[in-house]
Amino acid sequence: MASPYLLILLSLLSLLALSSSSPPPTTTTTTTLSLSPLTKTQFPNPYQTLNHLTSSSISRAHHLKTPHKNSSHTKIKTPLFPHSYGGYSISLSFGTPPQALSLLMDTGSSLVWVPCTHRYICSNCNFPNQNPSNLSTFLPKSSSSAKILGCGNPKCGWVFGPDIRTQCKGCEAGSSNCTQICPSYGIQYGSGSTFGLLLSETLIFPDKTVEDFVLGCSIVSTRQPSGIAGFGRGPESLPAQMGLKKFSYCLVSHRFDDTPVSSDLVLVSGSDSGTGDVDYTPFVNNSFAGNSAFRDYYYVNLRKITVGGKHVKVPHSFLVPGSDGNGGTIVDSGTTFTFMERKVFEVVAQEFEKQMAQYSKADDVENRTGLRPCYDISGKKLVFFPDLIFHFKGGAKMALPLADYFSFVGGVSVACMTIVTDTFVGPQVGGGPSIILGNYQQQNFYLEYDLQNDKLGFRKQICSK
Repeated sequence: MASPYLLILLSLLSLLALSSSSPPPTTTTTTTLSLSPLTKTQFPNPYQTLNHLTSSSISRAHHLKTPHKNSSHTKIKTPLFPHSYGGYSISLSFGTPPQALSLLMDTGSSLVWVPCTHRYICSNCNFPNQNPSNLSTFLPKSSSSAKILGCGNPKCGWVFGPDIRTQCKGCEAGSSNCTQICPSYGIQYGSGSTFGLLLSETLIFPDKTVEDFVLGCSIVSTRQPSGIAGFGRGPESLPAQMGLKKFSYCLVSHRFDDTPVSSDLVLVSGSDSGTGDVDYTPFVNNSFAGNSAFRDYYYVNLRKITVGGKHVKVPHSFLVPGSDGNGGTIVDSGTTFTFMERKVFEVVAQEFEKQMAQYSKADDVENRTGLRPCYDISGKKLVFFPDLIFHFKGGAKMALPLADYFSFVGGVSVACMTIVTDTFVGPQVGGGPSIILGNYQQQNFYLEYDLQNDKLGFRKQICSK
């Protein structure tokens, strides 16, 4: 007997007509990012909140390190909202007439997908303000521009590889009678997954329309609180399909509550004068990666890490991707706390412990949150925290504000470093990037992804409007 998931996928075929699509026009856009806060109902105390974010950051790192991959100038600004489960979301509109949905902005993946049809099922999705029974879904039947992507459409190969036609009956090279649909996709994320079919749809902004946009219509998901807007380097990503020259954002501070704050996500296609006072470092192409999914990541060349002015001795093999594609540093908006491979994390943590030896360790808080080191600073009028600076190729330095690498628990009585490793959850993570720069360490920084010149720019900036 067919599985329920297969029956749901097959039922979608009756809702849409098969069609091919043409290449999308270029455009530039700005939208709003917002945080996903953690409510007290789900996590009644700060220890549970931090433990959840620690675990989810490590789970996300496991996935990123071992993934499974299947000319006019307009500037668009759109709100970017923070959420309690550690991500940032934007509102995007698809279809004719437009249907607006909230999607997580993710630079660590490329496909843009939405919860789809009245039959959408999401298990273990009781996230704050995201009751799965009340989740908004995209309805292809209500859109006159929705079409199922065909196997003969070159865009099907964006997700399934250039040889996909050989896997579709009647769609082999040279065939003129290809009627098969593009296969159903399955995507694994750090703590969940999603399954569905690819559509050709229309993406709509107030001043820009992108036709024949490849959109994932997900019908079954696990632990995915909303759809995802992939901003990675793959051809199916939003930046690639829009032909963006650059995009930038500034992440408001994490509050892990329901405060409706936001900042701008700016999408630029065409010439742009740029922004002053920005430090740049080139992106690194991980062309030796055996896993092609690594090529979707934004690698940067982290040269060294200093703690309180002291250069910590990170083994060089962890800083630069090797011939096997493993190692190096990526920038990921979908990870909350920065992840470091254990041998990198230990030298950083040990240097903090050495320079903060005058303060008592809060072992109980470390056990409850999964973070370390944690220090009991209750009753202290003045506390010394060593500076943490990431030094990149080209001389760019990211000097983190204290709030980006230490979190205060129980008012200001305990301070914990918000960088994680795989020590606390599961076995040692092997392969993939050694360092994943998460959004907690990106907060209150302006980040510019210059795709035309293949470089990352950043500067400190207060992001709240």
